[in-house]
Amino acid sequence: MAASYVALLALFVSLPLLLLISWKRWRQGRTARHVVVVVLGDVGRSPRMQYHALSLAKRGFSVTLLGYCNSKPHDELLQNDRIQIVRLTELQRLAVGPHILQYGVKVVFQAVHLLWKLMCREPAAYIFLQNPPGLPAIAVCLCVGCLCGSKLVIDWHNYGYSIMGLVHGPSHRLVLLAKWYEKLCGRLSHLNLCVTNAMREDLAENWGIKAVTVYDKPASFFKETPLDLQHQLFMKLGRTYSPFRASSEPSDPATERSAFTERDAGSGMVTCLRGRPALLVSSTSWTEDEDFSLLLAALEKFEQLILDGERLPSLVCVITGKGPLKEYYSHLISQKHFQHIQVCTPWLEAEDYPLLLGKNSQQELCLRVGSGGLGIMGVRFLLHAPQASLNCLYSLHELVKHEENGLVFKDSEELAAQLQMLFSKFPDPAGKLNRFRKNLRESKQLRWDESWKQTVLPLLMDT
Repeated sequence: MAASYVALLALFVSLPLLLLISWKRWRQGRTARHVVVVVLGDVGRSPRMQYHALSLAKRGFSVTLLGYCNSKPHDELLQNDRIQIVRLTELQRLAVGPHILQYGVKVVFQAVHLLWKLMCREPAAYIFLQNPPGLPAIAVCLCVGCLCGSKLVIDWHNYGYSIMGLVHGPSHRLVLLAKWYEKLCGRLSHLNLCVTNAMREDLAENWGIKAVTVYDKPASFFKETPLDLQHQLFMKLGRTYSPFRASSEPSDPATERSAFTERDAGSGMVTCLRGRPALLVSSTSWTEDEDFSLLLAALEKFEQLILDGERLPSLVCVITGKGPLKEYYSHLISQKHFQHIQVCTPWLEAEDYPLLLGKNSQQELCLRVGSGGLGIMGVRFLLHAPQASLNCLYSLHELVKHEENGLVFKDSEELAAQLQMLFSKFPDPAGKLNRFRKNLRESKQLRWDESWKQTVLPLLMDT
């Protein structure tokens, strides 16, 4: 009888312990297949972090994507059942008080809000974090990782302190504090990714951080756009932006005409207009590290070449993006009195941007300008998608092979001369621009997901 009581007592004592062990194993199993991706910025304007989320979801992970939802992410992300987007609340800077106080209040709010959002989520095996901005996100993610057993993966796009230094100066106390914080917290992460080998070497030599280069690659939805889809996009954009509208009406009112294409009313066939303008496309975040006054100066020189009698096409320049300096540059653009150049600054939807870049009519030039740490400028001509910002002298050669898949310039004079050379035979297929496109089309570059599978996935399995 006593033995029965002892056995019963042992069962009552061990049952909660067995349940706790089972619960912990169940939680660990769920945690191992869950990843949190953190963007302390606009998710819709963070394509690389969207690609991380999609690649993780394709490998069977459930993904929680935290960020500001000011712009619509890509449909492929929204339609994926494994990805949940959690909105972060963005606190605008106070309009009163010293600048340092305004910034401090914002950082404290972001830290508390992000900590709360992360702790309310299911524990994750990994936390992927975009840097910059890393203040206060790196410290918060490290804290959550310690509490929940998550491993922090930082994707270094740039240095937050260096961007801050463009505004306040490199020797400002706030900039020096941000650099110390970024360096200290960055060393505590479990895995580091970066966009170029130059940044990987700089992280290793100056900060003691071992990182792995994961180049930007076009996602699967970047591909050549059929002519009828091009026409639909031009007609859609033309309803809002005048540079996409036809300069003259067709003789048949039923015929659809944009600035670049025309759809026949009878056959429905779409053709390119013979006298169409060339299209120059640039994406930007409208921040201090991208000096678009250089592009505007080059456009002025290009305009003067046309006025001097050079046989060059008129130009539609599309600068797409959102950011703090957009109004400043829009004001500068409005003061230009171009006769042969039209500039518009739309924000393209996630589905429209790859369509615009994927045109196959030899009339687009995709430009990415940067003036980061070493003040170098670069240009790359793309068939499918933009690459990383060309903001470092040492990384320029990694992304652009001069006169093979792009051109490198250091000032507006060189850029204007290169635009003249590229568009001198436009839209002749024998022109220089078409040769760039042919080289890109024939290159066997990996897509993002294939590259991610070869570089990032093995690292996660080993971490």
